[in-house]
Amino acid sequence: QVQLVESGGGLVQPGGSLRLSCAASGTIFSLHAMGWYRQGPGKQRELVATITNAGSTNYADSVKGRFNIAKGNTKNTVNLKMSNLKPEDTAVYYCNAHRITIAAGKRNDYDYWGQGTQVTVSS
Repeated sequence: QVQLVESGGGLVQPGGSLRLSCAASGTIFSLHAMGWYRQGPGKQRELVATITNAGSTNYADSVKGRFNIAKGNTKNTVNLKMSNLKPEDTAVYYCNAHRITIAAGKRNDYDYWGQGTQVTVSS
């Protein structure tokens, strides 16, 4: 099992910035990637940004150029710096950890989720 602890979030005015952090613990030896997803009011959960162990990043088109995901200074932590926030960024943000194992030649994928942190962009 992997446990994820999130921090950050809150209320910010349009154009402002926030930083989210997530720390993973537990069975983390086979973590492949970590990242952030969000779920806005009445919407489905969607990808925001991910980063692999190798440092490859992936962003949703809606946040490219405004958000930056990076590994934290502490092992198995990830930070999401959000800039130029817009009201449509309002959502509950969830940290995700993706784990891959190989057993008897079979690949197994596991996803773990944090409890979520609210980000509200409003004047």
